[in-house]
Amino acid sequence: MQYENQAVTKIYAGSDHAGFALRGRLVAHLRSRGRQVEDLGPPTDGSSDYPTWAAAVARAVRDDAGSFGLVVCGTGLGVCIAANKVRGVRAVDAWNLEGARQSRGHNDANVLCLGARLVAEADAIAIVDAWLETPFEGGRHARRVALIAAIESEETRQESQQDSP
Repeated sequence: MQYENQAVTKIYAGSDHAGFALRGRLVAHLRSRGRQVEDLGPPTDGSSDYPTWAAAVARAVRDDAGSFGLVVCGTGLGVCIAANKVRGVRAVDAWNLEGARQSRGHNDANVLCLGARLVAEADAIAIVDAWLETPFEGGRHARRVALIAAIESEETRQESQQDSP
């Protein structure tokens, strides 16, 4: 199956040690389907810190308009929290197809987080496929995504004011 939504130019992938094997299989799956994937690492399954890899993927997505991210750790929760610290990123930890579809259709999520210890490989592949195939619906959802961005901007503005002498 080739993806219908080939408008996404690139997918950035990363994981910690717990997500290393699943990330590798997902990257291979995506590439076999014609997707352009940049695997940011880590290069081995040795112990590594999930915030480092989640931030690398999130920053790549932020800096490459129209791209998506995929980050895997043991539960998907840690990488999701870390990725969401990067301005402009809307990361979600989707555990099933409906969550994957809703996060794209309603929230315009741009980073998908998965838990290698909680989601079977076959389910993870199906979740990634569903997530990538689901377009953002816009409309009333665009207004809500804009409200999320406004919260993010306000938080940034307040932090800047607190840092000023």
